[in-house]
Amino acid sequence: MPIAFNYAARSDVGMVRTNNEDSGYAGPHLLAMADGMGGHAGGDVASSTIIGALADLDDQAFSGAEATDALLARIALANAQLGDRVKEDPSLRGMGTTLIALLRSRDKLVLTHIGDSRAFLVRDGVVTQITKDHSFVQNLVDEGRITVEEAQTHPQRSLVTKVLTGQPDDDPDVVVRQAIPGDRYLIASDGLTDYVARDTIDEVLLGERKPVDACERLVALALRAGAPDNVTVVIGDVVDLRVGPVPTDVPTVVGAAAATRKGTRPIPVTPAEKAAALTKEATGSDAGSEDVELAEEGPPTRRGRALRILGALAVAVIVLAGGLYAGWLWTQSQYWVGVDQNRVVLNRGIDQHLGPVWLSRVERRTDIAATDLPDIYRVRLAGGVEFDNRADADALLRSLAVQARACEWFRDQLQTCRSVTDDWTQPTPSPSPSPSPSDSASPGPSPSASPTTSPTTAPIPST
Repeated sequence: MPIAFNYAARSDVGMVRTNNEDSGYAGPHLLAMADGMGGHAGGDVASSTIIGALADLDDQAFSGAEATDALLARIALANAQLGDRVKEDPSLRGMGTTLIALLRSRDKLVLTHIGDSRAFLVRDGVVTQITKDHSFVQNLVDEGRITVEEAQTHPQRSLVTKVLTGQPDDDPDVVVRQAIPGDRYLIASDGLTDYVARDTIDEVLLGERKPVDACERLVALALRAGAPDNVTVVIGDVVDLRVGPVPTDVPTVVGAAAATRKGTRPIPVTPAEKAAALTKEATGSDAGSEDVELAEEGPPTRRGRALRILGALAVAVIVLAGGLYAGWLWTQSQYWVGVDQNRVVLNRGIDQHLGPVWLSRVERRTDIAATDLPDIYRVRLAGGVEFDNRADADALLRSLAVQARACEWFRDQLQTCRSVTDDWTQPTPSPSPSPSPSDSASPGPSPSASPTTSPTTAPIPST
C-alpha cells in the first residue's frame, strides 16, 4: 500500500529563552524532532546537526531492514560529528540533544528515540504515548518509588539518562511499527509536555482535523501556560496515496535547523508570514507599517514630524526601561548549577550574557569537585543546569554531594566510579570476630565491604 505523511511542524523560542535550541523536520516520509541542551554550550548546534543529517532520508525509498540500518547509520554519523565539533571547539563541551525520528519504509514506520522528548499515536480515537522517557524520574517510576503524578513535580525531573552527546556509546531505542492510514503521530519537546496537561494534548489531537491547526494550537497553549522552554511539535497523519495525494510534498523545517545563523528565529511557515517576508525584502519595510496620508490632511510639516519622532522616542525609552527592569527582576528568581575552577557552584540569574555583562553571579560555591563526579554528570554540568527556583537547585546539589561521596568510596575500593541513588550511604565493613586460640594461626580473610544500594542508570542534568 503506498502511504505517506500529511504533516506540519511548528516551533517557538518560548517565553524566556533568547535562542531556540529545538529543531524539527516534517516531510512526506520522515518526521523528526531534536531538543538541544547546553545553553551557551551549543544546544542549537547539536539539534540542528542531527536533524540536518537526517533530512535527505526523506527523499529515499527503503525496504525492510534497509530503513532501520540507514536511520541508525545516519544518527551514528551525525553523533560522531557532534564529537568532532567539541574537539574542534572546546566551548561546545556539554552540548547534547534528544531525538525522535519516524522514517517510512513501505507500510512500516521505523521509530528511533533517545532522551525525554515524547511521541504519541492517535488510533481509533485513543491517544497513546509510544516512547518512554530516558530520565531519572522515569527510573524511579519504573522501580515503584514514585508515582507518575509525583514525577511531574519531582525536583529532579529535568535529569535525563540518555541523549546524543557525541560519544560512541550513545545508543537510541529502535522499534518498527505498522503504518495504518488514519493514524496520527505527534512528536514534541518537553516545552509542550511539561506545561500542557496530557488530557488537553489529547483533546487537541482528537479535535483538530488538520495537522497544521493542531500544531499551532498546541504551541499556543504552551505559550499561554507560560512555557519558559522552547516549544516544538511535529505532527504527521498517515495517508493512503491511492485515496488521494498529500496536500504538499515540500518539507517543513523549524527551530534551530531553519535558522540562517545562530540566534535567528525560524523561517516563515504560514502564507501570511511568507507574504510579509517577501514584501519586506522587496520594499525594505513591513507591509502596512507606513503611515497612510489622507487627502484632506495635506503633507506633514517638518516641525510636526520632528515632534512625533521625539514623542515616539520618549515612549520607547520609557517602555524599554520598564521592560529591562522587569526582566532583571525575573533573572534574580532563576538559578543554575555549573562548574567553576573544578568546583560545583550555584549561580543566581540566568546562564546568558548581554555583550560583556553576564546575567548571573555565584550564589554558593560548594566543596564538590567536578572530578569527583561520574563522567556523565561532569559533561552535563559543563553546559549548566537551569532551575526556576532555589529549592530544586539545592536538591541537585544534595544529590551531587552524594554522588561525590560514592565516587570517593568506590575509588578507595579500587572500583569504577558510578552513579548511585540519593539515599546511598557509605557501607560499613562487618566487624571480624575475635580469633580463638584454635584459629589464630590461620586467620581467614575479612569480609569486604559492598554498597548498601545498587547503582541506577546515571542521570544527566538537562536544560
